[in-house]
This record gives sequence, structure tokens and C-alpha cells, in this order.
Amino acid sequence: MKKKNLGINTICTHVGEVKDEQFKGAVSPIYPSSSYAYEGVDVKRYPRYFNTPNQEALCEKIAMLEKTEAGLIFGSGMAAISTTMLAFLHAGDHVVLQKALYGGTYNFVVEEFDKFGIEYDFTDGFSEADFTSKIKENTKVIFVETPSNPLMLITDLEMISRIAKEQNIVTMIDNTFASPINQNPADFGIDVMIHSATKYMGGHSDICAGAVAASEAHITKIWNIAKNLGGSLSDYTVWLLERSMKTMKLRVKAQNKNAKKLAKWLEAHELVKKVYYPGLKNHPDHQLAKKQMRGYSGMLSFELIEELDASKFMKSLKLIKESMSLAGVESTILSPAKTSHALLSSEERERQGISNGLLRFSVGIEEKNDLIYDLEQAFEAVSNKEIQKA
Repeated sequence: MKKKNLGINTICTHVGEVKDEQFKGAVSPIYPSSSYAYEGVDVKRYPRYFNTPNQEALCEKIAMLEKTEAGLIFGSGMAAISTTMLAFLHAGDHVVLQKALYGGTYNFVVEEFDKFGIEYDFTDGFSEADFTSKIKENTKVIFVETPSNPLMLITDLEMISRIAKEQNIVTMIDNTFASPINQNPADFGIDVMIHSATKYMGGHSDICAGAVAASEAHITKIWNIAKNLGGSLSDYTVWLLERSMKTMKLRVKAQNKNAKKLAKWLEAHELVKKVYYPGLKNHPDHQLAKKQMRGYSGMLSFELIEELDASKFMKSLKLIKESMSLAGVESTILSPAKTSHALLSSEERERQGISNGLLRFSVGIEEKNDLIYDLEQAFEAVSNKEIQKA
């Protein structure tokens, strides 16, 4: 069977595994060596060059999942983002970035780009005019994130690809929230796909990694700077990530299903002001999400009514963990204003629509009714306290 005809579960399970030629084990052996022979070998291997056996194999899996020619893995999602941007942007260049982005990405741009002489503009919205109005003669990159963190806004990938190709601009996407299970931006002409592999690829809240998928030419360009910046990944973590990705479709499919049900339940709750989930029919980008996504993600956000204290609500939860990251098999919740977007000024958070009452909910694989029960008892606990206080 040709690899291009393989289904996603088969790719997750078999592509990119290292064959155990000596003992014929069912799983990939791990090669933790940091020193390899350089004479009489086909490849001069060195961990910082991203070419150990485990590293190379995992890159093949990531590339096939994203329908690209090649891939690279990094020590974190931000290592992947920063290295990739710096590979295509130099002094005097300009980049257009989507209005709503992960706080770490936003902070990297505003804190570092001026030092490199790189110009940048954030869009005012998500329309074609919002992007084209920011493009300059020296624009080299358009960077988007869809669904966005934390408001789950959707960017039209086909539109982004079209306007970029008209002006020979490279397009990049942070595809973390969707994962390659729910969305393949390459299908819409996007050039470079970036992931925090810590999230859905890892899926168990126990590793930190990043990934990039693109054409051979683009990956070579990224590799040329990556080997100098040194953001490579330990082979122990590479092995764990390859192991974890075998179940990625199974996990993500279960998380998608739970998130959609929880979004509907929260939407109907009297103590919830608003729910942000592209799988809801009243989400402003629902039709666009339906067009370019296979599933709507296990991520959602919701705002409590003003009378409720978001911190007290989270502390009242017993099953859902108040925790920093996302996309693990366990459900977690956090305040973006205090975590993922804490590096933004209060004015910038307000501009992006990130209120203190907004909660980002990473839905896990637990039973739906158990999650609903936990949310309901937390609502009751907090609302009773607020009533008593009043």
C-alpha cells in the first residue's frame, strides 16, 4: 500500500516509526546517543542538526499528517514559531499578523522584532481588506492562527493563500488548536504549518515540543537557522511524542465530541454570558469552520455573567483541573488574562476581547455527564456564595 493512500489512524500508528531490525520489537527503539560516527557513514548525525534516527522518523510522521513534503521538530512551540519566522524575515522585511494570536507569539513579535529591524503590523479584523490594507512592498510573511487562542475565531485560509500568492508572500499558520486531525491548511494553499506539539500531538500533559511542516525548500530554509539557534528536541521526548501520536486521532475525535456537547450545554446555562466554539451554529464563523475543518476542536471558551467570580468558579471545580496548558486527555481550565495572555497589556487584552471573566476550557476524554456534573456543582457553589454575600 502506498503511503499517500493511508488513513489518518494508520499514519499515526505506523508512519515515522523506527524499525527494530535487531530484535523485531513492535515499537520504535530509542537512540539517545549525542555522538555519532562521521567517517564511512551516509549521514553525519548530531542532535542539534535535527537528524538523529528518532528525530528523522518523527518528522516523517508530522509531514505526512500535514500533507507536506517535510517536517522539523523543536523543543517547544515557541521555538518552532520563532525559528520559522526568523528564517523568512530579515532586517527591512515586514510581516502581517492576524489580530488575535497566542500571547506568546504576540509578545515575541513586539519584544524582539524591533531589535532585528523587522517591521510588523497586526490586522484590525479578519476580512480580506483587513489583511490587504496592511500589506507593503516589503511584506514577506502573513502569519495567522485558526482557530484562534482563546476566542476560537476562524480565519479564511483560502483567502489568505490567494492574496499572499498574488504578491509572492509566504503564509504561516499556528495550527495547534485544530491539530492535523481537524484541519490541513496545506489543502487551502498555506505554506508553513506550525504546532505546539505539547498540545494535541503529545496529548498527555507530560512533554514540551514544537513542530513545523512545509515543502522541502521551506524546511531547508528553516533548518539552516534552526541548527544555529539550537532549539532541538531530546530523543527521549521524541520517542514519547511518537508514542503519543499513535492515538492522536482517537483522542482528538473524542475531545471534539465532548467539546461540542459541553459548548451546547454551557450556551444554555443562565450563568454563562457567552460561549466561543466554532461548532455552534450561532458562532459567527461557523460556516467557514464547516468549510475548512473536519472537526471543531476540543477547545472552547466561555464568559461567566459579571456577578460571578471566575477564580472562585475554577477553584470550585473538582474534576476539571485549573491548569496552565491544554489538549491533554484530562479536562483543564484557565483564565487567559492570567496565563496565556498575561504578557499582553490590559488594553491589548481588551482590544482582543479577552475579559477577566473569560475562561478557556480544554475538554478531555472523560464522560460527558461527569464533566457536566462538575461544572454544575461549581456554578451552584459560586452562585450560592454570591447570593449570600449580596
